[in-house]
Amino acid sequence: MFEQAAIAVQDEKTYAALHAQIDARFAPSDVEPFLDRVTRSKLRIRDFESILNKGLLGKEAIGLYKALPVSDQGLTRERYLRLVEKVPVELRQRYLKAYAYY
Repeated sequence: MFEQAAIAVQDEKTYAALHAQIDARFAPSDVEPFLDRVTRSKLRIRDFESILNKGLLGKEAIGLYKALPVSDQGLTRERYLRLVEKVPVELRQRYLKAYAYY
């Protein structure tokens, strides 16, 4: 059975600040407006870098992400993708353009 290796976070303060912004976008009350913005921007929800650079995760998120070491950036991308997959199925179907692979 696959078990992911534990990687320690190096910059905990910046990491926590960035993750708070990402978690806020996936809060039950905010996830639908976030998906709507992603769809209107013609981006794919799994394209973390484009969504980040477009400012959809917050204005400060870009600077926070770039300030992190590479290992913390990788952990951030993994966390983001886990949150993307936890979005309820009915919202995923409604925003199929953002979720679909073309």
